[in-house]
Amino acid sequence: MELIKIGELAKRSGMPVATIKHYLREGLIAPARKTGRTMSWYHPTLVDRLAAIKELQERQFLPLDVIRDAMERGGGAADDLAAATAIAKVLTKRGGTRSRTREEVIARGNDPRELDWLAAAGLAVPSGTDQRYKGDDLALLVTLGAARSAGLAADMLPFAILDRYLAALRALVAVELEMFRAGVFPRAKQGDVERLTTVATELSERLVILLRRKLLLPTLGHLVEKEVHAEHAKAGNDRTPARRVRRERSGPGRRTRRADA
Repeated sequence: MELIKIGELAKRSGMPVATIKHYLREGLIAPARKTGRTMSWYHPTLVDRLAAIKELQERQFLPLDVIRDAMERGGGAADDLAAATAIAKVLTKRGGTRSRTREEVIARGNDPRELDWLAAAGLAVPSGTDQRYKGDDLALLVTLGAARSAGLAADMLPFAILDRYLAALRALVAVELEMFRAGVFPRAKQGDVERLTTVATELSERLVILLRRKLLLPTLGHLVEKEVHAEHAKAGNDRTPARRVRRERSGPGRRTRRADA
């Protein structure tokens, strides 16, 4: 098979050259042949390896050292890799097979500025040589596009509000994975981590949806009650200075007149 340069590798993988060079420095990939100090040639099969690395790093949140160990030596990182593989399979199944270009999603209601923000946040990034949105990335854009088309304009539901969603969800996911790694990994039978991860991932998605439903109305009630208390407190504070002024004007005067009499 003919070797390719890094530019062609970047084109085929849909990944920036800078990212590929970073993976090179971290020891995740290696050139097949070097013909000079700055000239290297790469095997085309690295495209699949790069896709796997990106999936494990950006979608499954595994650090590069864990990915490197899992891909090259196995050992202690084998459970993490098995778990990540299972999670990836579940997400792929949920994401479907549809794909759309940037022009197509814009035509269906997505704002170009929104697309740029989501790409910078790593939430919706086109992939492949044809730069198409796929899987959950596309599902996110379809959801936001439908909201815009239904009348939820950017000034009502700004896309930057996703920052708050991300902060809350990252905390939730971190707790979930920490509990799973601490509770399941040490007790799972050899070779059973991937199956248990699949079960846990599917269960977690259902639990989050159900718990959110249970919390929506009570939380709304608490928010309304909090606002009402705040308004009452503000109204009380606004009246307090006036009462104090009246007391200061009338009280001492009456006492002074009684003393003079």
